[in-house]
Amino acid sequence: LGNGGSTLHALQCLEDLYGDKWTSLVVLLIHSGGYSQRLPSASALGKIFMALPLGDPVYQMLELKLAMYIDFPSHMKPGILVTCADDIELYSTGDTETIAFDKPGFTALAHPSDVAVGTTHGVFVLDTSSFSGEGGLECTTCHHFLHKPDIETMHRHSAVYRRGTCSTRDTSDWEPSSECVYTDSIFYMDHSTAERLLTFYKQMGTLDCEIDAYGDFLQALGPGATQDYTGNTSNVSKEELRLVEVRKKLYSLLKGTTLNVIVLNNSRFYHIGTTQEYLFHFTSDSKLRFELDLLPVAFSNSDQAEASGQSASVIQSVLEPGCSIGAGSVIEYSRIGSEVSVGKGSIISGSHIDFAADIPSDCFLSSLSIRINHQAKYVTVVFGVEDDLKKSVKSLSETHSLRFCGVSLLECLDRWGVKVSSQLFSGASARLGLWTARIFPVCSTLSESVRMSLEMLRSVRHVSALKLSGCMLLSVEEMLTCKDVEGMLGLRERISDEIRLQRKERTGL
Repeated sequence: LGNGGSTLHALQCLEDLYGDKWTSLVVLLIHSGGYSQRLPSASALGKIFMALPLGDPVYQMLELKLAMYIDFPSHMKPGILVTCADDIELYSTGDTETIAFDKPGFTALAHPSDVAVGTTHGVFVLDTSSFSGEGGLECTTCHHFLHKPDIETMHRHSAVYRRGTCSTRDTSDWEPSSECVYTDSIFYMDHSTAERLLTFYKQMGTLDCEIDAYGDFLQALGPGATQDYTGNTSNVSKEELRLVEVRKKLYSLLKGTTLNVIVLNNSRFYHIGTTQEYLFHFTSDSKLRFELDLLPVAFSNSDQAEASGQSASVIQSVLEPGCSIGAGSVIEYSRIGSEVSVGKGSIISGSHIDFAADIPSDCFLSSLSIRINHQAKYVTVVFGVEDDLKKSVKSLSETHSLRFCGVSLLECLDRWGVKVSSQLFSGASARLGLWTARIFPVCSTLSESVRMSLEMLRSVRHVSALKLSGCMLLSVEEMLTCKDVEGMLGLRERISDEIRLQRKERTGL
């Protein structure tokens, strides 16, 4: 469905639940995260439930979202406020300036960003007759909307503005710039517009393609919108045959609808949807870490806080004395034994490591609870933090071009004793990649699953043989179809109970 299709489905659910009353509701609609292939630790439970190194007990992204938007409902007419699960918007407005979602059509927030950042986000071409670029908050309209445009396109459409100082959003944090573009984050649609989209959804019956709520809804808006974008599938992860047809119908439906824009000049937009962004914002001296006062150790029992300094992040975990956590690493919902060493810039999620282990730098390790034939099992995913889980090839002969921890997947399979065959990849489509590769062994215990995955990594790094051919192997794609949500939540609850118990024992209460 994509986040656009899921938005339409949510509108249908609202009508089913509330009948005609849904048109009087103020609704916050959050896309929970999708497959999260660029941050797989959030794949099973969704990015909206991603833990933050903040609070005691820790806050999740959902709670931060609710706090950020707490003032919006009192300045909203009935309608739908749409947002993603992996972004954070921080802003400052004057005492008399108010963000209000009360106009017909769509209303979006806009943030000043570096021009290069615009190539990976939505960019507003603002109505120059009503936009001055002055003040902390300015309400204007959008002539038309560009979705992930290249720099030349932004200049050609007059979307680039010259400013003395322009706040920007990227992973290097914000620096003054003479040029900026205004990029998107959250948007609102009034109920009249939402009802039109719901009627469209009912008429379509089955979508059969992935719709993007930002690219496919917003590009149809404003007086300057054309249907040229409907045939451009360069930014689409899965190109379905019906996508262009559905886009054209959406364009016809929404053409002429106003896109109001609330420009927040004193704002910052942070994205935490990739392993690199996750590590950067949680462990470096990023502005987000400073502004939210993110903690190096959040709701955890760890004698390693001083050893790891301020440059690692430990979230709801138990670290035993003697273990070592490298700078720039994140540990969440895990138990780390005394003989464990974690390198720099690694992510450990949901794991139990009670044996001697040397986890290298730039390693991604995430454990999942699953159910096979009604029995509880465990699988631990291991990758390099730079591995591209979205990359795919179309034939088995191209498997060598896929990279696992910097090594050709073909070489890795040879070391693991896994044959290249039609059974190697899951799914019916011809999209063969790390996401669909059946390479991760199913184990009876959480600790054993971690051990097996680390053995896989050791085999690759030290060019040694490891026999996986006798194991039941799953792909990440398959794990998510048999995930045991209650099992994973139970693990988190047990860690929480252990932390509280240890605190009581230490204080003698």
